Amino acid sequence: MGLTLSCWLRDGHLKKHHIFSSAFSPFSEAPPIRLAVLLDTPPVAPGNPRSQWSPTHLSPNLQVCVSGGSVCRARVEQSSDAVRGAVGVEAGLHIWEVRWEELHRGSHALLGVSTHTCPLQASGYTALIGGDSCSWGWNLSTNQLWHDGKRRWYLGGGASDIPSIPDRVLVVLDADAGTLGYVVDNCYLGVAFRGLPKGAELFPAVSCVWGGAQICIRYLCGTTRDAPALQALSRLSVRRALGSDGPRSRTRALPPALQRLLLDL
Repeated sequence: MGLTLSCWLRDGHLKKHHIFSSAFSPFSEAPPIRLAVLLDTPPVAPGNPRSQWSPTHLSPNLQVCVSGGSVCRARVEQSSDAVRGAVGVEAGLHIWEVRWEELHRGSHALLGVSTHTCPLQASGYTALIGGDSCSWGWNLSTNQLWHDGKRRWYLGGGASDIPSIPDRVLVVLDADAGTLGYVVDNCYLGVAFRGLPKGAELFPAVSCVWGGAQICIRYLCGTTRDAPALQALSRLSVRRALGSDGPRSRTRALPPALQRLLLDL
């Protein structure tokens, strides 16, 4: 295991491991080591303030549920509506899980981040998240990346080049490096945006046009810009060596403390 860890630390990246077959595997990249460790980290406990949409920073056509973890759009026409997360971040590497049913997206289903100045409502159907210089978004319906009103393709060369984006998408914000990326089907799709303002408070954000759309958010985990701890690297190395097809059965002979570490008990 020491040789494996030394190779990871030397190269700065993990080798790509295909845990299971996914239609997004051809578009995936090996995640940087900090991200690989974070993706292998158990999620934070429910009720974290970062797992909530803001009850005040949203379009009047959107309503946040009592728990704050879900927002629903009213059945209105000719309106684009956005909401930001309740808590932003200024530093560190962070991952949010967003669940948004494919059938409830419509033509402009933008998922990304914004500062506190991004507009939250506009007439007609448009990309609010990514429509100005203070927001960055991926249109889950068209595979287009939007920023400052400009668009470009994220994966492949167009919307027809990729499979449908599933309901669950992870948003990966590295506020230290100023980058934004996404994870789908356990496949890291690489950096979508670079040059995000360092030190600025950035919020997870969505904008939608579909009447009745319900969008859920959950903060999974985050880390500082420090190098991952040796224990976290060792845990990741052992879990990858055990594989995803039966790590629980393969750890029964290990001491209880190691079982708890490897199996999130």
